[in-house]
Parts: sequence; structure tokens; C-alpha cells
Amino acid sequence: MRIGKLALGGVFKLECFSKKTGEKKWETETPNIVTNEGLDHVLNVYLHAATQITTWYLAIFEDDYTPLAANTYAVPGYTESTAYDEATRPEYVEAASTARSTTNSASKGTFTISDTKTIYGAALVSSSVKGDTEAASAVLFASGVFAAAKACTDDDVLELTYTISSADDGA
Repeated sequence: MRIGKLALGGVFKLECFSKKTGEKKWETETPNIVTNEGLDHVLNVYLHAATQITTWYLAIFEDDYTPLAANTYAVPGYTESTAYDEATRPEYVEAASTARSTTNSASKGTFTISDTKTIYGAALVSSSVKGDTEAASAVLFASGVFAAAKACTDDDVLELTYTISSADDGA
């Protein structure tokens, strides 16, 4: 007997712009890992009547850490960068899913950098509080590390896009 498998994963794309000139300085992207915590949340919401999280948030991190499936919101493994002017993590404002994919490309998450930093990766989480790992019932849905670290300086503007797709394995 064949058992179908649901594939769920995405790509983070980060772009850096000079606030003064608007010129794009660099861009990078990486596939993510959907955490066990994120997958459990999906199953519990859709098949066990758990409460849906209606607003998700984007985070960036500043250490060279390769995300693991076992990472959680409370123990993400990475050190989140909070060196940006916005008071909270940017909201993930996604479009309706079409062709088994959704993205925030029309409303990218924006981080106005407030210090010289090196950014290594990005994440999708369920709390808006910068640097937080203690919010009750919060979820680390996905995270990914870029192939190369990216430097940014005070007043650079980072725009983060996350596209997530799903598929049956088709076997």
C-alpha cells in the first residue's frame, strides 16, 4: 500500500537597499526548514481543532546557525537580530494561496537597520516581540540560513520575502 506524503517548505529572500540612494546593495535567498513545532501546529489546527494563529511575523538572525527540525520558538538555536528601528517584528502579510503557494512579495517585511550587523538567516514566528523566546504558545514555523552571511550598516533597509509551497509527493 502506498502512503502519500505532504511536502511543505519555502524560500526566504532578503534584499538590502541603501536608505539614502535606494540602490540595491545585495540580495540572497535560501530554502527553509519547517520545524517539527510548525508541522505539529499545522496538523493540530487542520485536523484537531486547535486555535489558528492568524498573524505571523518575520525575524532575521545574526549568528552562523544551521536550523534544525527540533528547534522551537523557545529554543530557536539562532540569535535574533533586534538591531532595527521598527518597534516590533514585521508582520507577514501573505496573499491567498494559488497553485499551492503563498507569499508576501506584495508586502515585504521591512527592517531598517540601526547598527552594523551581519545577517545569516531568517525565520517565520507567531509573536511580534523582537528578541522574544518566551511568549506562551508561540510557534517557530520555519527558519533558514543563507549560503553566505550578508553585511549591512546603519540605515540600510532590508526587505524580506517568504514564499511557502505545498505538494503531494505524487507517487
